[in-house]
Amino acid sequence: MSMIEFHDVEKYYGDYHALHDINLTIDNGETVVLIGPSGSGKSTLIRTINGLETIQKGQLIVNGQDLAEKKTDMNRIRKNVGMVFQHFNLYANKTILENIMLSPRLVLKRPEEENKKFAMELLDRVGLADQAPKLPAQLSGGQQQRIAIARSLAMKPKALLFDEPTSALDPEMIDDVLNVMKDIARDSDMTMLVVTHEMGFAREVANRVIFMADGQILEDDSKEKFFDGQPSNDRARQFLSKIITH
Repeated sequence: MSMIEFHDVEKYYGDYHALHDINLTIDNGETVVLIGPSGSGKSTLIRTINGLETIQKGQLIVNGQDLAEKKTDMNRIRKNVGMVFQHFNLYANKTILENIMLSPRLVLKRPEEENKKFAMELLDRVGLADQAPKLPAQLSGGQQQRIAIARSLAMKPKALLFDEPTSALDPEMIDDVLNVMKDIARDSDMTMLVVTHEMGFAREVANRVIFMADGQILEDDSKEKFFDGQPSNDRARQFLSKIITH
């Protein structure tokens, strides 16, 4: 069963054509990695999935709901589709534990003891249970990003979107974040769509690799075909050769 479906989707910023004729289906439980040069439309594409960006043409269906229909409740969509950004967007004046508990308390009305217990389980899962009473500013960037992932997981979403989650981190912090993402991909049935330049992550856990350039999907392959075979698209082959060379 599909979780996300793009049908002939077009997206513009004024005269700028950001997404061209996007047709894409992502099934429940798939881990899909989006790669491509800067400005290729990767971030725009995933931001349309939870309504942070609107589309001008086509149809976008998320968890059975058509985002273009006026009756569609975007808050309901966002309950089921979490998002982790480049920058962590944690509440600076709340503790780490409070950051994780806030949305389930307000949106899901989760009972307080249950909410706290689950939040601590998530903190343990990302290796930061001992940081619960601290404020975000007391943590490193890598730790804050792991907290941001835990916060998204606290809503028990069906899908999780990652928009270059390691691009703002110092190199020594990247592996801890990627290890948490790998754990989610391996040990849950959650759908994951990840915009990243981390090819090792893509090779290890992706079901599919999608290559974008100039607002178009130019390649959509299994990770085996993309990395170990030969992409059919010239642009994708050139991009991959540069990534491997460097």
